[in-house]
Amino acid sequence: MIFSKVLAIVIYIFLLSLVALFSYKKNQTSSDYIIGGRSLNFWLTALAAHASDMSSWLLMAYPAVIFTQGLFNFWISVGLCLFMYLNWKFIAPKIRVATERYNSMTLSSFFESRYSDTSGLLRVITAVMLFLFYTIYISAGLMGLGFLIESLFGLSYIPSISIGIAVVIPYLFIGGYTTLAWTDLFQGLFLMAVCIFVPFYVIISNYHGITPILEAAKDKAISLSLFPSLSLKTFLSILIVMCGWGLGYFGQPHIITKFMGIKKTSEMKKAMIVGMSWQMITLICATLIGLVAIAFHKNGIENPQLVFVEMVNSIFSPMIATFILCGIFAATISTMDSQILVLSSSLAEDFYKRVLHKNASSERIVFVSRISIFIVAILAYLIAFKKFSTIFDLVSYAWSGLGATFGPILIMGLYSKKANKAGAFAGILTGGITAAIWPYFDHLFSLKLPSIIPGFVLSILAIYLFSKISTKPCQTTN
Repeated sequence: MIFSKVLAIVIYIFLLSLVALFSYKKNQTSSDYIIGGRSLNFWLTALAAHASDMSSWLLMAYPAVIFTQGLFNFWISVGLCLFMYLNWKFIAPKIRVATERYNSMTLSSFFESRYSDTSGLLRVITAVMLFLFYTIYISAGLMGLGFLIESLFGLSYIPSISIGIAVVIPYLFIGGYTTLAWTDLFQGLFLMAVCIFVPFYVIISNYHGITPILEAAKDKAISLSLFPSLSLKTFLSILIVMCGWGLGYFGQPHIITKFMGIKKTSEMKKAMIVGMSWQMITLICATLIGLVAIAFHKNGIENPQLVFVEMVNSIFSPMIATFILCGIFAATISTMDSQILVLSSSLAEDFYKRVLHKNASSERIVFVSRISIFIVAILAYLIAFKKFSTIFDLVSYAWSGLGATFGPILIMGLYSKKANKAGAFAGILTGGITAAIWPYFDHLFSLKLPSIIPGFVLSILAIYLFSKISTKPCQTTN
């Protein structure tokens, strides 16, 4: 049994390695390594942006919420799709053009150029916020891998996350942005196939329809209604759920940087159609996985984050089940690698080159980026080691922090002529700090708000007010 499971993972990793090695030759300069030389086609851009988004959240955390709390949480998916569409429509084309104009390879360097900061302080603050929230985000992915390996092989948690980090790191040492784009394409298609196949297979082969799911939900008093009532409170709750996740898309550097690598801005619409189709299909199927789990796990499950894992292990042979569960590897590796690349690139470009060695060569920057990968991975491992919270809560915290920190200054930087350096400093600090501390104080308020909502709103206000009371408006990117 163990041999067949290991064989399935080896086959999957071998296929992924072939894809990584195929694209290795494309990474020759720091521009190639960090943003792929702005040469990606729309297929690569679309799947890179979306596959690097979901992580283990898609097949572990999100189905667990549907399984335990009901179908109302489908509004999370609606919010994600709506705001990702807005991201493609209003952010993607502009950030591609603006970063090429400023010759910026990271968001930090774009902010520095856009807001005319010659002190380097904006880069430093940006990197600190990236470091804070990404280490938490990456640790959530490690937890997901740890739970998966723990369930598959009966290992304890610590060896499981150790194996997880050992699987993730090599792809970033093999290559950079382009390598990740190609592996994201492969893993995104594999993940979508898994998301579609498993729930429909279980419904058809085990239940011959949805009636058992409806009956199980009724027995467990789990609501399958999208509208528990037609009251104002319900509609306000829907809006909060949608914005609580959707707003985050405007400030996720590991997604925004994917827009920067497309070869032709004219192909952005094609990329949007491909990417949005992928997202809607996978989120609908992940929701279905959570619903099917209600009937499949009639007597409950100790760790709801494993509803998909245990379902697959129970139905399929060990080798087939393990190969299917490589979908979680696919989602997690795609996200973690993209996040580690963004953070390590920031350390190399924004600290090493900007502060320590301004004349560093492209080869040196790539080398420092790869050293940074190891440092970031170890720090994330230490956070995952402690297992502070659930995957869902960790992702929510980091997602909100990144969204509130970078979303407002990115939007204002692209669309406002009056936003300036003072506003940028105020916005990034206000958004980041509010999102970081809000979960510790939200119990004081009668209406529970995700931290990104107050963080985002206060950051926009801070940018506007501080820009207004200071003198020089910066040049807009229009």
